[in-house]
Amino acid sequence: MSLKSEKRLPMKNFLLGVLTTLAVLAAGTFAYLRLGLAEVRADLPGSRVESYLMSTAVHASVRRHAPEIPTPVQPTDENLIAGGKIYLNECAGCHGSPGSGKDYGDVLYPPIPQLPKVGTEYSEAQIFWVAKHGIRRAGMFANGKWDSDQHLWTVAAYIKRMNALPEAVKEALEPKKAADAKDSSKQ
Repeated sequence: MSLKSEKRLPMKNFLLGVLTTLAVLAAGTFAYLRLGLAEVRADLPGSRVESYLMSTAVHASVRRHAPEIPTPVQPTDENLIAGGKIYLNECAGCHGSPGSGKDYGDVLYPPIPQLPKVGTEYSEAQIFWVAKHGIRRAGMFANGKWDSDQHLWTVAAYIKRMNALPEAVKEALEPKKAADAKDSSKQ
């Protein structure tokens, strides 16, 4: 054997080892999933690795796919009250009501964000996109199937500001006042 071919042999063996390792890892992952060994129950938390990977993937996908466009809904008191009413009627059952103290976040994994407690790091455009398109395998359905864009932008404006609302908006959305306003509008 020549000196050149002797130098190539270790490199060839190294590359063959890397490819074999990758093939075994891929086959093992496929077998793990195909044999049903992965836990999929929604009432058990995922592993730290799974939680990290899924959370990272969701946030990266939302940042990538949600266009950063200006909201067509101005954050006036009237619009925030309308968005608050939408949130209380359509979103609060899963994401929590302001001041209620009830927490339903851990009924699904990944946990449902309790927005009145934790807020959101998403922009209004990203909130709109999530509300419109949903998040696959997270329990967040695509509201764009039945709600108009205007409706979703209105609730997005509220959600983005829900932990820093003007007093007039907070008062209008208090349960007793909201119920009284609903009753007076029926008369």
